[in-house]
Amino acid sequence: MKNIALPVRIYRVSGTPPVVISTSKAITDKPSIAVLPFTNMSSDPEQEYFADGLAEDLITDLSKVPGLLVIARNSTFAYKGRSVDVRSVARDLRVRYVLEGSVRREKARVRINAQLIDATDSSHLWADRFDRDLADVFLLQDEVVGTIVNALSDVLPAAATSSTRRAASLEAYDLFVRGRVLVIQSPESNRAAPPLLERAIELDPGFADAHAWLAMSHHFAWAYWLDAPERHHSLALAAARRAVSLDPENAVAHAIFGDVLIYDGKPDEGAAELATALRVNPNHADAWAFLGQLQAFEGKAIEGIGHLRHAIRLNPHPPGWYYWLLGLAQYAAGQYADAVETLRHEATHRLGSQRILAASLARLGHMEEAREEARQFLASNQDFSIQHWASTQPFRHEADRQHFIDGYEDAGLPQ
Repeated sequence: MKNIALPVRIYRVSGTPPVVISTSKAITDKPSIAVLPFTNMSSDPEQEYFADGLAEDLITDLSKVPGLLVIARNSTFAYKGRSVDVRSVARDLRVRYVLEGSVRREKARVRINAQLIDATDSSHLWADRFDRDLADVFLLQDEVVGTIVNALSDVLPAAATSSTRRAASLEAYDLFVRGRVLVIQSPESNRAAPPLLERAIELDPGFADAHAWLAMSHHFAWAYWLDAPERHHSLALAAARRAVSLDPENAVAHAIFGDVLIYDGKPDEGAAELATALRVNPNHADAWAFLGQLQAFEGKAIEGIGHLRHAIRLNPHPPGWYYWLLGLAQYAAGQYADAVETLRHEATHRLGSQRILAASLARLGHMEEAREEARQFLASNQDFSIQHWASTQPFRHEADRQHFIDGYEDAGLPQ
């Protein structure tokens, strides 16, 4: 069955011909929440980004609450623009609580309607309307998060909200949320993100989140999408280092800085940054994914697969690079059939991960398919060479690097 990221148990009753397969998921009773994208109620459709930005920031803030599992933005925004049943969403994402609402931004005012629902019985734990001056929007975010945590006090008795460093300028914030959403969409959209983030930084030089997402943009262009890597390498390193110095409790900054350091040949320093990111925000799915990749590079691929599975639990509808890294770890572990299934996922197939798919097929002896995948990969990556790729990969053990080289050679990729 296609498009199922995690293993699903199947059963057959002895003596009965039909095989019953179930992909349904039960709503968990553990403290867990999904924040759905807020509906834009403004008369200006351009304010859509503002509504999305508020929901994404609430996800980030709630992720720092101890004991609360929070689903990542990429997965909850899969429901954007759809009429959904809260219980179905909760089952799909395996959470107990769902937050939904709307935003209306008009001139100098902003109004947020929000409701927190317990999906086990569809009861409303809390609902409220917030009507404030637009200048108070950051204080409003803190107020909404604090109210949600109070509403969950029975299941989170020791929870407390943590302070978050906000933008000092609403104009800088607007530019930031516009740029942030572009980073994670595609290599093409990512190229449009740096000018917006750089302008936000010009308006607010101390805005750590803008520095962190600028680092994310450069890092993805460099490490994953092979877009002018030499230029992006130094820019990613500088932006991530600046973000961490401005806000030592910024999990995004530490996660990106960690992965940049790993690709910079400093795995121990990178691991320390990832550990800091997960201390600040145990729900940071990207940090778990980066950690899984690091374990594969360190010769601990089985452990890395576990971390990547946990990342997908936190982000059940992840961006394609999650599958890319999972396929990499599965290949490193010798789980070639699993790697083929993972890397054929529509979110990552035909991207840079296709070279690992070709190597996995070659290892399974499917040479015709392997050569075809390699041919398709080279059609959009004409400058690829095994030797250049090998020189950029931060494997701790040469045998692990050679394992990939052998697979690439078998698939017919050029030296």
